[in-house]
Amino acid sequence: MKLTQFSKSVRSIGLMALLSLMVSVTATACTNTGDNKADNKTESSKTQTTSMSAKPAQSGTIVDIAIDNPSFSTLVTAVKAAGLADTLSGKGPFTLFAPTNEAFAALPKGTLETLLKPENKDALRKVLTYHVVSGDLMAKDLRSGKVPTVAGTTVAVEVKNQKVSVNDASVVKPDIDANNGVIHVIDRVLLPPDLALVKSPAATVMAAKPAQTKTIVDIAIGNPDFSTLVTAVKAAGLVETLSGKGPFTLFAPTNEAFAALPKGTLEKLLKPENRDLLKKVLTYHVVSGDLMAKDLRSGKVATLEGNSVAVKVDGHGVSVNSSSVVKADVDTSNGVIHVIDKVLLPPGL
Repeated sequence: MKLTQFSKSVRSIGLMALLSLMVSVTATACTNTGDNKADNKTESSKTQTTSMSAKPAQSGTIVDIAIDNPSFSTLVTAVKAAGLADTLSGKGPFTLFAPTNEAFAALPKGTLETLLKPENKDALRKVLTYHVVSGDLMAKDLRSGKVPTVAGTTVAVEVKNQKVSVNDASVVKPDIDANNGVIHVIDRVLLPPDLALVKSPAATVMAAKPAQTKTIVDIAIGNPDFSTLVTAVKAAGLVETLSGKGPFTLFAPTNEAFAALPKGTLEKLLKPENRDLLKKVLTYHVVSGDLMAKDLRSGKVATLEGNSVAVKVDGHGVSVNSSSVVKADVDTSNGVIHVIDKVLLPPGL
């Protein structure tokens, strides 16, 4: 009987040991599984973080990028001279239409040197901030129209056939990304409309001039040399058009130019039944845009009438078809007038 009780005790102890061992193994397995899951989660997190940071953020400001690009060395010199390096290195964001060295070199002789003089710092700042728009505007964000600049005036942006122009400059390389904005490279320097070259006995300096408040029509009406032109504009019903926003470039014939037309031509054009014909003649003298003399290039230029005029620029001045520009750059609030000595007649007239 005692042996039997001993055997039962041994079996009980063995069973308890076995159960204890099973519980221990099970707990270890659960712990390992949990650890593996935690390790896998950590590894997955590491992989995700690595993937998210694979594309490095642009670390250079607009100024940093310009400094690193030898094509912008003149621009960098100008930015430093104007005291704008800190501004353009700031948070922004800014959109910079950046002229190349070649664009600065194409300015009229002496202009750049004059702008870089310490006494013309304010004028230089005005010119440079005329190239800066507030915001981060990639090429896909640009739309045709007037865009306000940091200088306080607007530039005319045109988007056509996937090409972008700003005033008379073309964007030759868009979307250079910076950490405080974007750079679009342009092939001409933009000059604000309220700046003009003023000559003094000592030197040529950049000086602000009052913004012109009179339209092309207002200027013409106020000039007795344009009395025949004004009569023709009124007879053609173009007063409202040429007083509009524009901008327009008008090649304006003088009274003498109209008087030089073949006998009876002017009288015929002014008859009410020939209003459409008169309108055709006058709009042949008008080009879209604010084209100062410095902006004119030899070649064909489209007019509002639909046909083109032949502009020629050489050492003798500017000619349009067979006429000569006798006075250039008469500024107006909606464009510019260039005075010519002959009336332009469209092809077929």
